[in-house]
Amino acid sequence: MKLVIDERRCKGCNLCTLVCPYKIFRPGSKANRKGTIVPELDRPERCANCRLQKLYGRTLCGTCQMICPDQAISWEEEEAYEPQKVAIEY
Repeated sequence: MKLVIDERRCKGCNLCTLVCPYKIFRPGSKANRKGTIVPELDRPERCANCRLQKLYGRTLCGTCQMICPDQAISWEEEEAYEPQKVAIEY
């Protein structure tokens, strides 16, 4: 699974940057077509629950998705042979 931010729905509130326990979001630096500055994924491989869900049967944390008032955060299945990077930090 990989995390995706839907730029069309995001209003740039940055709540996801505040609540993520893995600190995978950072405030955005450029505006989208609507002029909204959308948060960016900063090393999403730190979200171990997302990346290792299938391998170890982990439950998705989901904190970012639950806090998002616009339902702009979701997970997508990765392609079968898409490279996956996982960073475990202590």
